[in-house]
Amino acid sequence: MRVLKKTLVIVIIIVAIPLIIALFVKKEYSVERVLTISKPQQEVFAYVKHLKNQDNYSKWVMLDPAMKKDFKGIDGTQGFIYAWDSQNKKAGKGEQEIKKITEGERIDVEVRFKKPFEGIANVHFITEPVSQDQTRVKWGMKGKSNYPMNFMNLFIDNMLGDDLEISLGTLKGILEK
Repeated sequence: MRVLKKTLVIVIIIVAIPLIIALFVKKEYSVERVLTISKPQQEVFAYVKHLKNQDNYSKWVMLDPAMKKDFKGIDGTQGFIYAWDSQNKKAGKGEQEIKKITEGERIDVEVRFKKPFEGIANVHFITEPVSQDQTRVKWGMKGKSNYPMNFMNLFIDNMLGDDLEISLGTLKGILEK
């Protein structure tokens, strides 16, 4: 009986600690990674503004080559929607919509996650010239996590940031061929 009580106390503590910590963690998160690509800004921007091109460099899209995809509108223009549905829980289900384009400089996308969790994130791609033949690409994501999921915000920069870095590295490899 004593072992059972100790085990129960330990389980309660293990569950309670993250819940208590989550009370003090910000609900908003923001992650951004930057990489320089040896190509002119217009060439880089022309590639990243088309969401379908993420099939070639996004780590998340590459998790499931068999994922179902649906498109609405004209890619590379405001209002275009790229929806996905995967049996792979890491890829999940959702859609992203181009909300705003500042031609040659910035694209703003709203990502609406449906599975394995619901949520909305605002994503941006910014291209800035470093020189005539080099472009700095910034890929960032901002969102909000409700309690108690906001506990994960303590780790989100590393988790999402690593995936953004991998994806940007793949993008660099594609564009610099």
